Amino acid sequence: MLQLFLITLTLLPWFPAFLCRVTTEGEHAVMEGQPLTVPCHYGPQYAGYVKYWCRGKMREFCTSLARTDEPRSANPAEEKIGGAWSADDVAYTNIKVIHGMSVVNSRLIGEEGSSITVECQYSERYRESEKKWCRSGDWSSCLLTGSDRSYEDTSVAISDDRTRTFTITLKKLKMRDTGWYWCSAGQQQIAVHVLVTSRPTTAVSVTSTPTTSQSVAYLPPPKPITKESWNSHSHILESLVVCASIMLLVGLLILARKLWKQHKQDPVLRQVKEIQARHNEYSGDLQNSAVVFLNRDSQDVHMY
Repeated sequence: MLQLFLITLTLLPWFPAFLCRVTTEGEHAVMEGQPLTVPCHYGPQYAGYVKYWCRGKMREFCTSLARTDEPRSANPAEEKIGGAWSADDVAYTNIKVIHGMSVVNSRLIGEEGSSITVECQYSERYRESEKKWCRSGDWSSCLLTGSDRSYEDTSVAISDDRTRTFTITLKKLKMRDTGWYWCSAGQQQIAVHVLVTSRPTTAVSVTSTPTTSQSVAYLPPPKPITKESWNSHSHILESLVVCASIMLLVGLLILARKLWKQHKQDPVLRQVKEIQARHNEYSGDLQNSAVVFLNRDSQDVHMY
């Protein structure tokens, strides 16, 4: 029983650490020269206590770098939570500093005709190095910053403000701009993928029935009558009148010829009818047939 009591007293300082822990991420990576924010979460019962940031593998021997009560105390051991019988609640994290390059967003999507911006970050040691923007697989496409640390043409703009970040702006995107690129500082480089999407087409729908005046408004304007068009119309009209006159004249000639023929044959036909009438009167007495000869040239009639 005494041993159990002693073990409980030994573990008593660690109970708050298990019940209300301080938590954070186990590891952080940051580019050399870039800022880093480490979030530390604690329970509401610790709101009024001093928080501190120290460097070291052991809580008791770590070096204090910052405190919320600065500059009153520089030793975190003086601010024990709960006195001598309770230990401070701590959380550990490992920070890794990277030398080289990184990119804020390695995959970008832009609409055809729009612009996108790539942010390439580099570590402090590459501040004075030459910056490049190249299309992957094509060294001849590389664009370099000049002495003023910038480059610009109609489709690309590069700017290096020497704050460990240089930006590349792709302007007036085209569908052929889709592909892999990489930004470079010195011998370091990092890949970036650009995807260009087609511009959406908008369909115009008409919900109201157009009135007569609205319909007329969309008719094409009449062409002005010029001298050339008037002459052309006059020529066509004259041709139609001539053709109609010729056709009328031919019809009149045909009609006149028929009337003349009919008038010429009328006296002869009358004579033939008179002879036939006389022949019918004496047909009872005559036994032989009579033959009538008609001479058209002399208009004489002979019967035998």
